[in-house]
Amino acid sequence: MRVLVAMSGGVDSSVAAALLVEAGEEVVGATMKLWGGPSDTGCCSVADVDDARRVAQQLGIANHVFNFSEEFGRHVVEPYVSDHAKGRTPNPCIECNRHLKFDRLLARADLLGFDAVATGHHARVTGGPDGSWLLRRGVDPAKDQSYVLHMLTQPQLARVRLPVGELMKTEVRQMASDLGLRTAAKPDSQDVCFISRVGGREEFLGKRIAMRPGRIVDGAGEEIGQVSAVQLVTVGQRRRLGKLPAGDRRFVVKVDIAGATVTVGPLADLLVSEIAVADPVWVDSPPGAGEALEVQVSAHGSPVRATWSPEGTVVLAAPIRRVAPGQSVVLYRGDAVIGGGAAV
Repeated sequence: MRVLVAMSGGVDSSVAAALLVEAGEEVVGATMKLWGGPSDTGCCSVADVDDARRVAQQLGIANHVFNFSEEFGRHVVEPYVSDHAKGRTPNPCIECNRHLKFDRLLARADLLGFDAVATGHHARVTGGPDGSWLLRRGVDPAKDQSYVLHMLTQPQLARVRLPVGELMKTEVRQMASDLGLRTAAKPDSQDVCFISRVGGREEFLGKRIAMRPGRIVDGAGEEIGQVSAVQLVTVGQRRRLGKLPAGDRRFVVKVDIAGATVTVGPLADLLVSEIAVADPVWVDSPPGAGEALEVQVSAHGSPVRATWSPEGTVVLAAPIRRVAPGQSVVLYRGDAVIGGGAAV
């Protein structure tokens, strides 16, 4: 089988390629050039591209660099900026997976005659009892990345390989070390790849949208503080709200961009028992009405018990903190992803 491996310059994709070579597949590496601006984080830096090239040399496989920067700007960076301007929480890694790794790269693999595309994500693709494909959590619960892959469809899963999903992270690093790969001890990427550590999100967005100062009000509408930019505030936030009157902890419960107002309140004001989900996509078929399932509302969050309403609402077994508008809400049946959408 001819497999095109997305090599980001990290240890997981390095070992994914190594496992496929070890399995006797015909493997070629592919490094995607995504962000054309300055970068010192994530998988977009010059050093990451060089690490991917050097690992490919160590494994004895070819490695190509594909320039998808135009698509990355259109499908990832522009929505990231637009969501902040609207007071929504963007999901850049999910949109990169949706539009680049499992769309644009799959199309390029088709063009070049590859049978499958592989990545270093910690998740698993297995066959279901009815012949369909299941997207399942990775073996290592601390590194599971199935949440950010919830948009994958049956045709895509049929052609996706996720070799490291069967391993604990310690095993991945040990294999990389045993093979002498230069990425063996490389830290995991934690940040949005196009946001630099120096200027951060504020500088990046400040160059692209007009940042609007706003007032902070309590539940009664009384002004109790100010923020330098309402576009940088997220529902559920507690820190970086400036000096507020002494008292109980306050959380952001609402962000009104048009009115330049941030409403804060106690934790009780933040709790909800339902989540409305917009534009859901399903790995195979949607859950049944009232079906018991689990829901996860952040990449590293803990799943909670819930049921599904066909009207597009997740009904929670117990209240949780309100999910920021735009944040991905992902549904599971056991360890298998059902699908997900954006919180309203």
